[in-house]
Amino acid sequence: MLIALVLAIAALFLGRRVFIPLALAVIFSFLLTPPVIFLERIRFRRVPAVMLVLILSLGLIGGVGWAVSGQLVQIIIEFPAYKANLDEKIQALHPAKDGNLSKATATMHELNKELAAVPEAISASSNEQKHKGATLPIHSIPVQIAAPTSNLYQDFSELLGPLAGPMETAAIVVIFTIFMLVKREDLRNRAIRLAGRGRLTVMTQALDDAGKRLSRYLLLQFLVNGGYGLVFGVALYFIGVPHALIWGVLAALLRFVPYVGALISAALPTALALAVFPGWHHAVLIVAAYLVLDVSISNVLEPVLYGAHTGVSSLAILVAAIFWATLWGPVGLILSTPLTVCLMVLGRYVPQLSFLEILLGDEPVLPPEQQFYQRLLAMDPEEARSIAEAYVKEHSVVNLYESVLIPTLKLAEQDRTIENLDDDSRACMLQSIKELIEDMGDRLDENRSALQAEGGGEDYLHPRESDRLGKIACIPAKPGSDELIVSMLTQLLHHEGFLAQEFKPGTVDHLISEIDHGDSTIVCLSAIPPSSMPHARSFCKIVKANVPRVQIVIGMWNMDGDTAKARERLGPGCSALVATSLSEVLEHVRGLITADTLRESTESSSVA
Repeated sequence: MLIALVLAIAALFLGRRVFIPLALAVIFSFLLTPPVIFLERIRFRRVPAVMLVLILSLGLIGGVGWAVSGQLVQIIIEFPAYKANLDEKIQALHPAKDGNLSKATATMHELNKELAAVPEAISASSNEQKHKGATLPIHSIPVQIAAPTSNLYQDFSELLGPLAGPMETAAIVVIFTIFMLVKREDLRNRAIRLAGRGRLTVMTQALDDAGKRLSRYLLLQFLVNGGYGLVFGVALYFIGVPHALIWGVLAALLRFVPYVGALISAALPTALALAVFPGWHHAVLIVAAYLVLDVSISNVLEPVLYGAHTGVSSLAILVAAIFWATLWGPVGLILSTPLTVCLMVLGRYVPQLSFLEILLGDEPVLPPEQQFYQRLLAMDPEEARSIAEAYVKEHSVVNLYESVLIPTLKLAEQDRTIENLDDDSRACMLQSIKELIEDMGDRLDENRSALQAEGGGEDYLHPRESDRLGKIACIPAKPGSDELIVSMLTQLLHHEGFLAQEFKPGTVDHLISEIDHGDSTIVCLSAIPPSSMPHARSFCKIVKANVPRVQIVIGMWNMDGDTAKARERLGPGCSALVATSLSEVLEHVRGLITADTLRESTESSSVA
């Protein structure tokens, strides 16, 4: 992998005369595909549609480029006239000659001169000693001047001068773009053939979706940046900055450069305003216009058009900008964000390149439960709590328990079974989770009190109603993780108005005695599979044999498969309701309570 990476980077650098036009052509093909498809839908053939779109695009680019180059030449011609104004502003920024800073600067200059004089004196003395003695005779060497060979390409390149390179690149880009637009289905099929490997349907849908998303993103980014340059140029025109067109076009181009592009696009006209105008008023207006535009587009327009972010992490964008700028210069800097987005989309849809999405994407590479568990393993309960707090801001407490805490406890039990987790680490982990559960319980109590104060607690059972129907016993199958899940379940039952009682693990006879004397009508048993399965199975059989009036609900948390498979694992000898999540347990309890209520109502009506 390392050798392949080095070879790929070397190929990108050495073959940049080919890869730069190819990358530009790929971006332009994604950008121009929507208008080509639109023309095809209105009965244009493929080649005329491609040529029409390219002619219009090249005409627009050529017209803007001609106008910008003319204004750029005019700025160069007029620049000497601004020298006096610049000198005045520079002098205004200089500190006073009798100030402490000026004195310190003068002292440093004198020290630098003295230090620089020492090596010069040593060098002069050495040269003088070296050249003492007789001088060597001088022999003349005949020189023959040969006429250089020339060809049409070299003559044409010399005629164009510095424009030869960009025009050559532009011609190659146009050829590549035409080929990609005309043969886009063939290129897509070849990509499917390379990446599909027996999954033709999935890869076809994935690449079609990726192409549409990428085309839409690039087109919207082009329109947003173009609109930014247009509005910024118009603002500069009304402020009075000379040659506003060139600054607007430059702002649109530089906005493709991440982080610093927009800032540079505002700094250049600000510097020109300082050179042209005598005061500071125009420069301040330019900075204000930049701030209003950039903040509005970044925080309002872009999130509405294509989401709050590109899907690429900030660090990846920064590293990509440095990487592509090092390889391909200014063109690579402008293409860095579109190329990075293209690579990330490839990583998302092509299995062989999935590592690109992990490296470049801004989505978390670990799910919340694994993040939470990892921080507890690292003995960092503060960050683990922060992860839980962030999760519960967007989800309910029940979702936190079901999607984060219970999976974490299951992971801990699995690691303990294979001896990857020692007892001390497990004890610290359980204590941290217990404290978090207590805090979540306080939050549930506050939410319930607030709902009752607002009159929104009609859906909760009144405690007296639940007491009349009996209590709910919540029992852990084993000490440790099952106890914490019982605490979660008891909290949620209390939150819904049920009278639930939390039991500690003990002998079966003792638990049965407490259940019988406590008038419990429902027993909820917590069992993390697979280690707690034998305890749950035997407990269910013994309770049903000794207290047949009790309804049993067994929670087999996050078990692979559905509830029916979990029910099969218990065996036919255990007649109990089975749930794989806290929500299912709550649903079973509500159903049992409702059934008891209807039965008592029926019996009362019969007696009457």
